[in-house]
Amino acid sequence: MSILSDLWGDLRALFFPLQCPVCGRPLGDGMRTVCTRCRIEAPLTEYWRQFDNPLVRSFWGLLPVMHASALLFFSGGGGWRRLIHDFKYRGNWRLAREMGIWYGAELAECDWYRAVDVVVPVPLHWRKRLRRGDNQSEYLAEGIAAALGREVDRRSVSRRRNNSSQTRHSHEERWENVADLFRVRRPERLRGRHILLVDDVLTTRATMVSCGEAILRAVPDCRISVAVLAASKRHLVHP
Repeated sequence: MSILSDLWGDLRALFFPLQCPVCGRPLGDGMRTVCTRCRIEAPLTEYWRQFDNPLVRSFWGLLPVMHASALLFFSGGGGWRRLIHDFKYRGNWRLAREMGIWYGAELAECDWYRAVDVVVPVPLHWRKRLRRGDNQSEYLAEGIAAALGREVDRRSVSRRRNNSSQTRHSHEERWENVADLFRVRRPERLRGRHILLVDDVLTTRATMVSCGEAILRAVPDCRISVAVLAASKRHLVHP
């Protein structure tokens, strides 16, 4: 079986070579997730290396976070936007997990993220999950947790309702759209723990703040940190 599997892998690579999801070039030997050139040129924030950074400050007065970081800066166009849309809307969950592993490896180099006890992905409503087929934030969380050597908790936090997409709303409407959106079903699993909340893209912070507030209401003795794959520069200002 192993020989047949290896043979099929070689044939698939010959006729359908893997491509970099950012630039579209074929991935060479030893390349993982994205090509070497795109990895070098990636718009990394480096926020995980900074205890006090613009993302942390953007939560001031909104949500008490221990730490906050994003792997990438998110912009309206380009290859990195296509990469995110590939797993967010086109079901490429393996890509989400691989990006999580990359991000988690960076976080594992920092003492403050090694103090995390459990990784919690921001949940989707079951109707939206059924329509999409998966929750991309769960796969990001899986990759991050694997790199940190921590567990993923997918069940303790849930959405109360199937709210409309945030992309359809203005800045003010986004906050109203997520008000009282989340609930904690298993507070005993989070009690006294350092929680790393994970999501894919952060813009106004409304969804993350709503989720964090629900957790702190149910489990006031926990600590919360935030990790998102990408953050919009223009929203990294204190409201």
